[in-house]
Amino acid sequence: MSEQTTGRKVALITGANKGIGRGAAEQLAALGTTVVLGARDPRRGEEAAAALRAAGGDVHAVVLDVTDPAGVAEAAKQIGDRFGRLDVLINNAGITGSGQISPQDAYDQVPSTVDLQMVRAVFETNVFGVIAVTNAMLPLLRRSPAPRIVNVSSHAASLTLISDPDGPFAGLLPSAAYNPSKSALAALTVNYANELRKDGFLVNAACPGYVDTDSNNHTGFRTVAQGAAVLVRLATLGVDGPTAGMFSDEGPVPW
Repeated sequence: MSEQTTGRKVALITGANKGIGRGAAEQLAALGTTVVLGARDPRRGEEAAAALRAAGGDVHAVVLDVTDPAGVAEAAKQIGDRFGRLDVLINNAGITGSGQISPQDAYDQVPSTVDLQMVRAVFETNVFGVIAVTNAMLPLLRRSPAPRIVNVSSHAASLTLISDPDGPFAGLLPSAAYNPSKSALAALTVNYANELRKDGFLVNAACPGYVDTDSNNHTGFRTVAQGAAVLVRLATLGVDGPTAGMFSDEGPVPW
């Protein structure tokens, strides 16, 4: 079945059945974008897409586990067959560590005592999954006149911020899993941006801030809508927009 669009931009958001990804899907749909909502769980993905369609959005679900290469390839095929191209890829899917973050989970990430299996699992989703999805979607993005890639990062990715003993992030516990995975994602963002710059791509990392989501047991102080706003801004940059940067609502975030 083909539903190739003529005027609407098409955006894929991974991990978008809840949280910041769903918030970005809602905002992009409100702007008239056709949104493909990626979710590991088919039922949850379709429920989220149906709710956004009921609100007036052109939103479709696709099964997408970023750690499953065959599933990633199948999702790319389905998107290509149905829509013909992608204009926006938001790599939002990510994990914090061993389940929902808790004080004990955070201590489990202290470098001197960390479980390497957990570190590998975090990098599998937060870094290798981004490479897998991006590379699978690149042929579709190359069909866009203005392709945009947004990688969802964190202020904890900033070596400048977390290395300052007197800075606002001095209280963060040392981490060998989540924080380094987001630092690696920041470096990956720059390298994709440099490779794809000549082809008209704008590739940036977004820092949503401490958002109230399942991943932090709803201890965040920012709303999903507030956190999603920077993703949407970077996804809709004009031709003169930045590339190879990391941004929050306040502007550039240091590396």
